[in-house]
Amino acid sequence: MVQTLPSRLRAWGFRARAVVFRDRQALRVVDLLPPDSERPVLGAAIDIGTTRIEMSVLDLETGAEIAGTGFDNPQALIGPDVLTRIHYSARPGGLRELSRLVTEAINQNLSLLCTAKGHAAEDIYIVSAAGNTAMTHLFLGMESFDLIREPYIPCTNIPDTLAARSLGLDIHENGLVYLFPNIGSYFGGDLMAGILFSDLDQKEEPCLMVDVGTNAEIVVGCREFLIACAGAAGPALEGGMSKMGMTAGPGVIDRVWVDPDTREIRFHAIEDQKPVGICGSGMIDLAAALFVSGRMDIRGRFSEAACGQSLIQRDGVNSFVLAEASLSGTGEPILLSQVDLNSLTSSKAAMYTILEVIVKNTAGLEFTDLKKFYVAGTFGSFINPVSAISIGMLPDIPLNAFEVLGNSSLGGAKLLLTNPDAFDRILKIRQSITYMELNVNQEFMNMFSGAKFYPHTDAARFPSVSIP
Repeated sequence: MVQTLPSRLRAWGFRARAVVFRDRQALRVVDLLPPDSERPVLGAAIDIGTTRIEMSVLDLETGAEIAGTGFDNPQALIGPDVLTRIHYSARPGGLRELSRLVTEAINQNLSLLCTAKGHAAEDIYIVSAAGNTAMTHLFLGMESFDLIREPYIPCTNIPDTLAARSLGLDIHENGLVYLFPNIGSYFGGDLMAGILFSDLDQKEEPCLMVDVGTNAEIVVGCREFLIACAGAAGPALEGGMSKMGMTAGPGVIDRVWVDPDTREIRFHAIEDQKPVGICGSGMIDLAAALFVSGRMDIRGRFSEAACGQSLIQRDGVNSFVLAEASLSGTGEPILLSQVDLNSLTSSKAAMYTILEVIVKNTAGLEFTDLKKFYVAGTFGSFINPVSAISIGMLPDIPLNAFEVLGNSSLGGAKLLLTNPDAFDRILKIRQSITYMELNVNQEFMNMFSGAKFYPHTDAARFPSVSIP
């Protein structure tokens, strides 16, 4: 830009449109355009999720969203979970392959989005991206094996702002890529973006945000303090540990309830198609329905008397028939096995214990002290709080305290592109967070066993739940 700057400034009457980006090196000039140029100046916000990648294209001058899309993370071809991918990355060429899969998918979808709106991918000057620590490392092609072994140290916590072309992104030739910083191996940039999006760092009273995905990532606090932790509580809910569980899609059961008149268990499948399986929110509903109807006891075991003919033996394991084969879209019955239920029990117990450790034991608060309980993440958006409380997964607090944020990771990435003050806030948030590593927290393990009952060994914690 500087090499031809004198002649261009003279031709433009010493006026120009400057595309700039704020980072640790103050303002960086990305490009200079003629003052009367009508070329659009676009930015792309990306949530690099383990299961899904969501993206939006914005007009950087107006802040208006031009287009958005989402697609399955192509790294799922290597493995559905982070652990499998990290092990694969240690093979010769594995890290390069994992990075390439995401980069090519982003390029393809950005091009399609821009073309559909009459633009070109070359009109994108800034990419703001957020993902968990593992996804950030794999996207950048950084060694990530130390994320999964003690002492769980990332390769980097604050990536530099990088040239887009160095990462293989086909946007403007001078384009820059900003990746949200992470705190630790299990507290990534996606949650940092969520804090920014929810304004948690600016609240007067304590609030809590939980992002349920492959891990349960939680932060509690306000403008005075922020305490964060993460733990494995999501795989059974996302479908990673359950043969029945699957990601949301046509025919997937997303809601389950007990008919108040007949006491039969009813369900809804997405797009009203024949059921082919059940997603995480549906599993939580189903467990709640089984428990409140007496078909499951406080230990998370099926009651043969209450389930009746709905309980069958499959491969020597008790299984509850949610949908008969004749009603299924697969020709096979939709079942919840005792193995599935045990997996869900462990996940719900882990979730509640994580919340209790960070709110009560660490922050010194009661759940009733929380002004707001924000639920983030695509999966979290579909959780029914009543069901989650009924099984002891979420605390028994007033329902009006719960607020769904949706994809807060993408929301924070978009905010960075439209708010010049966001960068300073991100650095301040990161500096002010106290992070707990639950993987080596003995107190967590001691409390976890008590939460593996429905709703809990201490039923007084859940006064709104009627135990059959």
